[in-house]
Amino acid sequence: MNRDDINRLLAEAMNITHHRDYVIIGSLSVLGAVAHPPLSMTGSIDVDLYPKNDPGRAFEIADKLGLGSDFEQTYGYYADAVSPMLPTLPEGWELRLICVTFDSGVAAWFLEPNDAGISKYVRSEPRDREWIRAGLLANILSMPTIEYRLRETIMETEERQRAKVAIEEDKKWLALSR
Repeated sequence: MNRDDINRLLAEAMNITHHRDYVIIGSLSVLGAVAHPPLSMTGSIDVDLYPKNDPGRAFEIADKLGLGSDFEQTYGYYADAVSPMLPTLPEGWELRLICVTFDSGVAAWFLEPNDAGISKYVRSEPRDREWIRAGLLANILSMPTIEYRLRETIMETEERQRAKVAIEEDKKWLALSR
């Protein structure tokens, strides 16, 4: 996936909802900060999104551009409707969204990578950890920033513990990798 793919999808979404601004969360949010991140950070074929000013319409987009749609059949990727409440994010994440405006007239508001990293540490699934490690090696993610923002994140005790354990593992891994 790349920014051109995001542009194509959002231009189609604009035709459906008549909204021009969309929030992109999840793995592909890295495309806001870096035009060409490591491939292991952009391997997802589902674009987690919602209209910035009308999040409830995300499901309307997914009906037409989602899994199994003609759009997916044609391009090999699809819109995945999400809610702004889905990811576990640190305080102030909305203020750190990265806006990329496309020639098509749409704007993507990408989750800042370290904020996405928090959400991924909370889940700590293998693909999330691979994404994080690629971001750390490429200096897209900052361990000190992630650790600081983790303190500003509301979550369940078990989620916090899982994130802290994963962060400690990755700090050791990073030290050995560099």
